[in-house]
Amino acid sequence: MNKKQLKNEWLISEDRQKYFKGWDFSSISKDFWQESTDWDYFKIVNEYLQPNMSLLDMGTGGGELLMTFKHPPLKTSVTEGWVTNFELLQKRLTPKGIIVKFVQEDDFLDFPDNSFDIVLNSHESFLISEVKRVLKPKGIFITQQVGDMNGVNLASRLIPNYQKDDFTLHLSSVVRELRENQFDVFEQFEAYPIQKFFSMDALIYYVRTISWEFPNFSVETHMDELMSLQEELLRTGYIYNQEHRFMVVAKNN
Repeated sequence: MNKKQLKNEWLISEDRQKYFKGWDFSSISKDFWQESTDWDYFKIVNEYLQPNMSLLDMGTGGGELLMTFKHPPLKTSVTEGWVTNFELLQKRLTPKGIIVKFVQEDDFLDFPDNSFDIVLNSHESFLISEVKRVLKPKGIFITQQVGDMNGVNLASRLIPNYQKDDFTLHLSSVVRELRENQFDVFEQFEAYPIQKFFSMDALIYYVRTISWEFPNFSVETHMDELMSLQEELLRTGYIYNQEHRFMVVAKNN
């Protein structure tokens, strides 16, 4: 295909992403691979989560991960800051008895002090002092985060003159802040998993979904960069990226 034909095809990929809901990448799963981490978030959460615990899941997305824990709905609360997902959760979780709250800024959680036995946070921003406030004494905080080195490899090739101002979100900085707020840290992990895209459709869909990592990207304005990545795809069979993940389990004192 020539450049014009490729552009038209990629514009379709870009348009298709507009219908993305929840946190479900199944539509590109065949053209997208991500290296596993050495830890298993699901397994670790289940080691601490008990049926009698009051649970808060911060930034629950579409609730897909939350529902795998099969926690009693009347013991479960969630927050979400994306309106599309919040509306989805009201239909999906509220009828089950799960408390769903819209939280635009995670420096304020709309719950009373000492509300929860356990707070889960997978890839959501948080303010440690606010997590501490809503946790009961001896409550457990489990977070899995995307670190500041995430996607820099791909973004630097896709976004002209790419600059990232902040590289402070990583395992050691969060562990230090937790300890400063009188948390005991039980477990900690960090990794830089490889990511591969086997089609331009999957790449564009993904980049448009996590647009905060690829500022101002569009097919219309970034054709030259996309053509370079297309050459990489034809040459190697995939487009390479590297992620940044870390996880912490801590107890509130």
